[in-house]
Amino acid sequence: MNAVQTIQGDTVDQVCDRHLGRTGGVTEQVLDLNPHLALLPPVLPSGVLIDLPDAPAQSEQAIVQLWE
Repeated sequence: MNAVQTIQGDTVDQVCDRHLGRTGGVTEQVLDLNPHLALLPPVLPSGVLIDLPDAPAQSEQAIVQLWE
């Protein structure tokens, strides 16, 4: 588990995207690991410590082909 510090204007989604490379499925994990984030506004103050889960495995996504 890694701890990161927010910068001005960060949201939980931005932190997940910047440090874990995605938001889907990990934002919920981050919120579970950091219940103190629920007490803060959506745009987090700078300097908030956030525990991140270990890098999750990328889930396979179906590729949709619109044209042949």
